[in-house]
Order: sequence, then structure tokens, then C-alpha cells
Amino acid sequence: MTSEEAKTQLDSQVREIINWHFSPETGCPFWLDWAKKNFDPRGVVNSYEDIVAKFPHFQDEWLRDLQPEVWVPAAFKGKPFNIFETGGTTGMPKQRIGWNDFRVDYEEFSHKLKDEHFPKGESWIMVGPTGPRRLRLAVEHLANYRGSACYFVDLDPRFVKKAISNKQFDVARQYMDHVIDQAVLILKNRKVSAIFTTPKLLEALAEKIDLYAAGIRGCFVGGTTMTPQYVRFIVEEVLEGRIGFYPTYGNTLMGLAASVPILPEDNFSVTYYAPQPRAVLRVVDPKQTENTVDYDQWGRVELTTLTKEFFMPRFLERDEAMRRKPRAPYAWDGVADVRPFGAMEKTIVEGVY
Repeated sequence: MTSEEAKTQLDSQVREIINWHFSPETGCPFWLDWAKKNFDPRGVVNSYEDIVAKFPHFQDEWLRDLQPEVWVPAAFKGKPFNIFETGGTTGMPKQRIGWNDFRVDYEEFSHKLKDEHFPKGESWIMVGPTGPRRLRLAVEHLANYRGSACYFVDLDPRFVKKAISNKQFDVARQYMDHVIDQAVLILKNRKVSAIFTTPKLLEALAEKIDLYAAGIRGCFVGGTTMTPQYVRFIVEEVLEGRIGFYPTYGNTLMGLAASVPILPEDNFSVTYYAPQPRAVLRVVDPKQTENTVDYDQWGRVELTTLTKEFFMPRFLERDEAMRRKPRAPYAWDGVADVRPFGAMEKTIVEGVY
């Protein structure tokens, strides 16, 4: 796909989603009410550039404070929905409702996995947050889509962050050991060839068991910050260059941004590409968010989600990244070396996820 074809595809998606969410026959109460107070974007917003120019930033308080029903499109009325949470270390978490988006997102991602690393029909294990998170259903669906079953070891990241914030490091370590011990038990007693976890949990797991000898051939990770130095450590020391490594950047609001294979000239810097046209990532100037930064410069990550289940324009993530040029097979910008926004100026508690 050329950049022109990608733009045409994205602008077509914008028009379809705007028409869907702002038409009384199909739209949700929130956006129909918003249009009455602001403007009706149908016929006015015809491109992604129009979204940037005409929509304000989406506020996370809307997902914290409002009842989930305000996000139900009229076309989905009466269909029970999933409720997924994100964030919420303290106070009310952000909640996104959904029906089938997570399946579409992860089926698309499946085609980016090599069968040699994720053999079809062979079992997976997920060591990470389950509970109210989209990730649990998504990873299981991904495994099922590839003909596989999936074992689960739960992690409560809110508990870990709270323990670390309270300087209860021994408690956090005990909990992490408790999670890892459960995963080791499964790997020693069941045939598992693929794992999803966070980088820090992967490192802790590798200290307790030889992952390759245990049968692991593919590792799909997401969550905590990975500097190029840490990526190199994971690839060369933890996975010993023998296990397929698939870093991802994603959340409940976006879906999944896959990484491109790391080339020698990347020096272990990981770049992720959004699942356009369903979601778009921009790296913007934090002080003038209508502007993107130059390539290979740092900026704040801005997310726009464009599906019939959920429309979210210009949400400023709590992340910063470097803007990267398109790289095949992607014909749009990427984000690299993602880390918490303001990480260089203040201490950020990430926990293990």
C-alpha cells in the first residue's frame, strides 16, 4: 500500500464512522448529544485532517464519570456488551464497552505471527492482567483463532502499583513471586509453546525456568516501557536469540499496534504501527497538539479510534514516543521507544505492567 492509498482508505473510514456515530439511526447518545451542543460533523468532517482541525481532545473523564450506556450505538441497542477497564490505580477506572472489536483487532494481528514461533494448535499461556481487562478475552481469542487453547495466570497491576507507591517493595516482590511460581508450575506440567506477558514478568520467569527448554517458541509482550538497552537484554539474554519476540503497544481504547521486525540499524529500538484505519496514532507537540513533531523527535502520543463500536477523536495518551517514518508493510507513521509522558522529568510508577 502506498501512502496515498493509505490516506484514501483512512479518509473513507473517517466519513463512514462519522456518519455512523452522528446519525440518529445508528449513533450513540453521547455523540448525538455532543453534536447538538457543538456541531454536526456529517458532511463537514471528511478526512482525518478534518478530525484534527475540528474536534477537541477526547476527555478520559467521559469514560470514568458517565454510565456505559451513553456509548451504545443505536444499531447495537439491546445487544449485551462487554465492559473493559483501563487504568484506575486510584479512583474510578476508564471503561470502554464493546462487542466484537477485540476479535477483529487480534485476528488481524494473528497474520503478523510466524507459525514457527506460534505453532497453530499448540497451547499458549498468558501471565498478566485478566479480570476486567479486554486483554484476557483478546489473547484467548487470538489463541483460539490459531487453533490453540490458552492457560492463564492472573496479575492485579493495581495492587502492585499501590504496593510500590507505598514503598512496600517486599510485598510487591512477594506478589510477583506468587504469580511467577504459578506460571512455572504450568510450564513444567503442560505443553506450552507461546506466551503473552509483560517484559518484567518475562524476565522474572526466565530466572526461574529455561523458557526454550520448557517448549516456548514465541513470546508476545506488551505493557511496560522497553528502552533499546532493555530490548537487547530481553532478546539476547532472556530469550537467548532462540525465541520469536513480538513487542506490541496497545490498550483497551486502541486495540493493538504491532511492531516491525528489529533490524541491525535499529539498534534495538522498537517501532509500533497503529492498526489503521481502525485506529490512528500521531506524535504531537505537547504544547501545540495540533502539530506533529518532526521524524525521530519526541512528542506526546495522540490516539484516534475509528470503529462502529467506538469513536474516540484525539485522545492524549499518558505516553510519549519518537515519531518514525513509515516502514513496509505499513504506509503510515510509527511510534518508537514508547515511555510514560514526562518520564525524563519525574518518577513514574509502572509496577510490572
